[in-house]
Amino acid sequence: MPKITYVAVDGTEQPIEVPSGTSVMRGAVFNDIDGIVAQCGGNALCATCHVYVDEATLDKLEPAEPNEDSMLGFTACPRLPNSRLSCQLNVTSTLDGLIVHLPERQY
Repeated sequence: MPKITYVAVDGTEQPIEVPSGTSVMRGAVFNDIDGIVAQCGGNALCATCHVYVDEATLDKLEPAEPNEDSMLGFTACPRLPNSRLSCQLNVTSTLDGLIVHLPERQY
């Protein structure tokens, strides 16, 4: 299974094996990672699964689709060039080693 590392605001790293075919958001929710609220359940409607993808692993991702790009305008913490909605990051073997940093708050 691909390993995704979730980094808390305090720098604590939680590497989690996330099954292919699920999302980075669901991997966090199923493993009780604090900092991912996922209020809309993964439908890209709330921006409460906002993450900052580590620059070192940003090239593993495809560009954001227009709907995700639009919702990133509603994040509680500042949108940065590496901001993504974790519900829109579908886990595949390509994402093995992905590192995501959690924002200070989701709302």
